[in-house]
Amino acid sequence: MSSLEIGSSCFNQETKLPLSPQLVEDSAFEPPGEDINEVEEKSKDIIKFTSEQLSVDEVSQLVISPLCGAISLFVGTTRNNFEGKKVISLEYEAYLPMAENEVRKICSDIRQKWPVKHIAVFHRLGLVPVSEASIIIAVSSAHRTACLEAVSYAIDTLKAKVPIWKKEMYEESSSSWKRNKECFWATDD
Repeated sequence: MSSLEIGSSCFNQETKLPLSPQLVEDSAFEPPGEDINEVEEKSKDIIKFTSEQLSVDEVSQLVISPLCGAISLFVGTTRNNFEGKKVISLEYEAYLPMAENEVRKICSDIRQKWPVKHIAVFHRLGLVPVSEASIIIAVSSAHRTACLEAVSYAIDTLKAKVPIWKKEMYEESSSSWKRNKECFWATDD
């Protein structure tokens, strides 16, 4: 008897591992009634401005697709310092009609530049304490390069074009409105 025969004869057919799926002989897994190449899924752009705490899990779940092998995320959080001052929170305001329109344009630009599936852009408004997310951008695509580049483009373009204002609240009770240096529509006074 060969070692292969000895090894295979040691197993009883009734022995199963706990929680293991049953095997189906001579059949590859396919979704019932569908060919994997025939699956069509409409692309989504999900845009949300909210005063509620943002969830990385929630936003990333929105862009998952069986057609995609990559999801990229950018999560911007409140840091506890700026130019030697202790920051206790940020406060965001936006001109919503224009902000939503500009984010839609960014999504459209992304789709012109990269083959992405879903895009989600969530931005927090109001007070955002230290370590909490003020923005989450998620993009899914078939391959990593497209969604990595798209996420980078999205945050850079958002900071330059979307009318969102940030006020830093400092520990010593002073505060300061900040403008994005990248922003073309803001002017120095």
